[in-house]
Amino acid sequence: MPTFPVHTIESAPDSSKILLNNTKKNFGFIPNLIGVMASSPAITEAYLAVADIFTRSSLSPTEQQVVLLTVSHFHHCTYCMAAHTAIADMQNVDPQIVQSIRDNLPLSDGKLQVLRQFTHLVLENRGWLEDADMQAFLDAGYTEGSMLDVMVGISQKVLSNFTNHIAKTPLDDAFTDVAWEPAQV
Repeated sequence: MPTFPVHTIESAPDSSKILLNNTKKNFGFIPNLIGVMASSPAITEAYLAVADIFTRSSLSPTEQQVVLLTVSHFHHCTYCMAAHTAIADMQNVDPQIVQSIRDNLPLSDGKLQVLRQFTHLVLENRGWLEDADMQAFLDAGYTEGSMLDVMVGISQKVLSNFTNHIAKTPLDDAFTDVAWEPAQV
C-alpha cells in the first residue's frame, strides 16, 4: 500500500517548492492537500491553476462554494468538506447554506438550489444532461457561460477529492473544528 508524504517546502521535489512557497504566502500555511499533491508537481500546478481560474468565473463566491461543497459531498470527500466549510466561513457565505449541503438538505435559496441540483446532475450523469435540466438552470437566471463555469469547479474538486481518497490526506488542524463525515446510508 503506498503512503503519500505530506511534503514541506524542504522535502518537496524541486519543481513543487515554488508552488508550496506561493501557497504559504497566499494562505499563511501549506494545507495538507497541497503537501500531498507536491509529490506530483503537475497535479499541484494544475490544481492551483484551476482553483485560481474558478475564482475568476462568472459565479459569485457563494455560488462557487455551493459547487465545491456539492462536488465534495457527492464524492464523500471528508477533507474537502471540512476545508470548504472553513473557506466558506472566511468568505462570509451564509452558514445555513453550508450546513444544508453538509446535511444533504435542500437550500432555502431557490437559485442556489438549482445550481446545486445542476452540479449534482452533471456529476451523476457524467455530463450527459437532459435539455430540461439545462433549461431549468437557465430559467433560474444562470447563463450558458455559468453552466460551463460549473465544469471548472467540478474539475478543481475532482483533482482534490480523488487525491484525498487515494492519499488519505490527514485533516489539517485548521479544519478540525468543522470536520465532516458522510451520513451512513
